[in-house]
Amino acid sequence: MSIHYEIVSDNDIACIKDLCNELMSYQKSKALIHPEWFDNMSFETRLIPSVESAKANFIIAAKDENEIIGYAYSNISLKNTYSGGFATLKPVDFFDFDSVKGNDVGCLSQFYIKEGYRNAGIGSVLFEKSMEWLNSFKSINDLFIFVSNGNDNALNFYQGKGFQVSHQLLDGFITVLRNA
Repeated sequence: MSIHYEIVSDNDIACIKDLCNELMSYQKSKALIHPEWFDNMSFETRLIPSVESAKANFIIAAKDENEIIGYAYSNISLKNTYSGGFATLKPVDFFDFDSVKGNDVGCLSQFYIKEGYRNAGIGSVLFEKSMEWLNSFKSINDLFIFVSNGNDNALNFYQGKGFQVSHQLLDGFITVLRNA
């Protein structure tokens, strides 16, 4: 294993399309609440719209030789971006807007590592590089991570990195974590 890390530009996001779609399948396989909601989630419906609506994006890929084996996607967005619909017909606000200090929030939006590469420290490197980028925005005080239900490994990972559970959305479909 020869792991290295590369920044992916907004123009080159197609290189993580397969992994993004794998992430959606993985989340569905773990979901205990409404797994069918993941049926309409894909690279085209989740990543592309997020990248296009964000003020700034950071995508870092982990590679073994030339194969992308994991990635993390973070963004800076207007907090109002997180108001409205999700993958359901139900409107939802992702957090209490009055609790956010500025107009913008930072979000670790997607994070995935292929099976066989997990628990090898790759996730910690992707997480740390994402946090370095998010924390480089001095005007951003509020960082969020959204974890799909059933993904206890991810929830424990983020809590181990200092994030705290804030609340749940859509009757537990998503757990919202927030920086301490």
